[in-house]
Amino acid sequence: MNLAMLLEMAAETFPDRVAVKSGDRQLTYGQLLAAAHAAAHHFKASNARYVGLLDVSSPIVPVAIFGAAFAGIPYVPMNYRLTPPELDELLARIAPAVLIADPEYTARLTIPQDVAVFPADRFAAHVMNTVAEPLIATADPGEVAIQLFTSGTTGKPKAAVLRHENLMSYILGTVEFAAAAEEDAILITVPPYHIAGISAVLSSTYACRRMVQLPNFDAREWLRLCGQEHVSNAFLVPTMLGRVIDHLETGAEAAELPALRAIAYGGGKMPLPVIDKALKRWPHVDFTNAYGLTETSSTIALLSPDDHRAAAASSDPAIRKRLGSVGRPLETIELQIRDETGKVLETGQSGLIFVRGGQVSGEYLGLGSQLDSDGWFPTKDRGYLDDGGYLFLEGRDDDVIVRGGENISPGEVEDVLLDHPDVIDAAVFSIADDQWGEAVAAAIVLREHKNPSVAELQDWVRSRLRSSRVPAAVHFTGQLPYNETGKLLRRVLRQQFPAR
Repeated sequence: MNLAMLLEMAAETFPDRVAVKSGDRQLTYGQLLAAAHAAAHHFKASNARYVGLLDVSSPIVPVAIFGAAFAGIPYVPMNYRLTPPELDELLARIAPAVLIADPEYTARLTIPQDVAVFPADRFAAHVMNTVAEPLIATADPGEVAIQLFTSGTTGKPKAAVLRHENLMSYILGTVEFAAAAEEDAILITVPPYHIAGISAVLSSTYACRRMVQLPNFDAREWLRLCGQEHVSNAFLVPTMLGRVIDHLETGAEAAELPALRAIAYGGGKMPLPVIDKALKRWPHVDFTNAYGLTETSSTIALLSPDDHRAAAASSDPAIRKRLGSVGRPLETIELQIRDETGKVLETGQSGLIFVRGGQVSGEYLGLGSQLDSDGWFPTKDRGYLDDGGYLFLEGRDDDVIVRGGENISPGEVEDVLLDHPDVIDAAVFSIADDQWGEAVAAAIVLREHKNPSVAELQDWVRSRLRSSRVPAAVHFTGQLPYNETGKLLRRVLRQQFPAR
């Protein structure tokens, strides 16, 4: 039960099948295994405690992941978009380490003395040109495999710890070995420091699927690669899919992608107009909404392709609404909705989401396990389950608006605003209020050539929700602030629109 086993099985079964391709560089599964062994020997000889990565996606990403697994050293990819002071602080926390990095990123950093930088191109040349003895991965299933720094939007980034047994529980419970045909390919666009990027490598390797990497997302290039590489599978965050749909609507590209069979998306709230358009443009494609967290080793709930089609085709409002859900928990996951006292809530009641299962780590370096005595992990997300067991997210617990002692989830107001025919995107957040402590504010992106008044939108919410949910302030904007993985940045909205 070690991550290295995934690559060993793939290389033994299909040594000559292409494993990963990026531009004009590619590795077969046999070459990837040999490179991982060469990397592992270097990592072990360095006496490093961590293997860091500071670079965009390339073939060295799976080499580093599996090389670290063979060496029994945690792999730590870092966000190259952070500021130099932020990266300096993270590097100090993983020393002593081997850091595989593009010189473009390290040139602006203060590298700790006990962090050995291995330039990415030199690392690639080394592992491809070194013939190394095969290693047997000896790391215990309970040892740390991956360490990911959280985004740190509300404070100092925490180091989430994922052990081999957590990640293997997820892969073995959700992926069938060698399920991919030789012509199958997945287009990977999420960055390597995101849990979705990690799980894409692990799940694709176990399925023996070819990985096509797009280091920097661009809608035109995404469409071109889908056609050129006969891509069968893809994962996108909602903002990426929105850009692809917007690009297609300009008429600049053909929408036909006959090889494309499945698109999974996640990492943020999917606007209903975007998924509606995608379903109509590609009726032959299976769409899946995947909800997960770093601390849960990726996906814990899925809205399946059948769920998408049933919701899109239904005239029943309750079923139609499920297109905005994240589906039902995986068979290997237990899920509860609780109130602030820990009481388990009934269907339809909004509260805090707790999950339990073998893939759930819920652990941070220096802070220890966050699981309760029965193994439940508090996700810090809020939501509710409908009578079919479908999970609806309402935002982070930190995003709850406390108006006069009443808790208001931004998600419930956003859902109503998004139902307005003139609204294409909406975000709800708190602003200071002298009378109530906090008040509801909304930032709205309108459809082209539409111009509803503030009063009209307020009346729209008032007719569907309690009066306390009506936005006291409505701001119109050209776009909402999302990070590169599709997460809405409400703190940016609070800075842009701090008061009524």
